Amino acid sequence: MSKFRKNGSKELPAISTASLPDVVFMLLFFFMTVTTMREVTLMVRQTLPQATELNKLEKKSLVSYIYVGVPQPQFQRVFGNEPRIQLNDEFHEVGDIIDFIVAERQARDEAEIPFMITSLKVDEYTKMKIVQDIKQELRRASALHINYSSRKRVENN
Repeated sequence: MSKFRKNGSKELPAISTASLPDVVFMLLFFFMTVTTMREVTLMVRQTLPQATELNKLEKKSLVSYIYVGVPQPQFQRVFGNEPRIQLNDEFHEVGDIIDFIVAERQARDEAEIPFMITSLKVDEYTKMKIVQDIKQELRRASALHINYSSRKRVENN
């Protein structure tokens, strides 16, 4: 009858920390699989235009991005404040787009090349002349599958 003592001197057992490493590793693997790393550092200002009819891209690994906009304030001393083209992490001219598309194609498997998409992320205040020049270069590079990135328009009722 020792388990029914009335003096209350029973101590609580210490908390077991044996499973703590398992919990830490489960959290680590969870965040490693869920987190995505930013591939490109934006060097241009981006305010995407609004649209109502949007389609989500299925396979983003086949998308090559061309960013167009006014350089960020830290780059304006060197590159000015006119809209510039950013390919990957560098500013380029319109004539460099063909080389960019060729390099993107070489990095892909041959079966994926027909499914490649070129996405233009153009600031909404950029003049259309630079967009037309980019489209002409994409035609010369035979990159005819073009996507315009935008954000969803919020309807105010």
